[in-house]
Amino acid sequence: MRTSVPVCGAAVGSGADLVLLGDSCPGGAPWLLPLALEAVAAGFPSPAADYVESSIDLNVELVPHPSSTFFLRVEGEAMAAAGIGHGDLLVVDRSVAPRCGSTVVVAHGGQLLLRRLEGRAPHWRLVASDPTVAPLVLSGDDPHLLIWGVVIHAVHHLLPSPRPRYHQKP
Repeated sequence: MRTSVPVCGAAVGSGADLVLLGDSCPGGAPWLLPLALEAVAAGFPSPAADYVESSIDLNVELVPHPSSTFFLRVEGEAMAAAGIGHGDLLVVDRSVAPRCGSTVVVAHGGQLLLRRLEGRAPHWRLVASDPTVAPLVLSGDDPHLLIWGVVIHAVHHLLPSPRPRYHQKP
């Protein structure tokens, strides 16, 4: 399933297409990937094991609530300083309650925005990590504003992907 919806890029009012990606596993069958027994050291090097101990299903690992989880691709650089850049893949869970500090997807004026939720009720603000983008002050009576979901994972590509950006079913 591939659905395009409008989304805001780096600033309010600049629209672009955001693609919702559907099932990557035909028939919902798990796609198990190898998981090394050893963790990778991010500090001092340590010898790694030469074998794979088990496997991991990324659907189970990254999607705790399948019926309320969506994958969205980021368009724009408004959240780059927070480590979420153009082309990154977001795992958004609509069942998670947003709280101060959450990175959220917000429906505002017919567009989707990616921002960090700051403040406390009733003085919430949506803040981009780009300081040139003005914060959006939330008002409880704004019918054009809805916190659509909470970002629970962001997949950041370190190298250009050799695969097509979007998988389409025939």
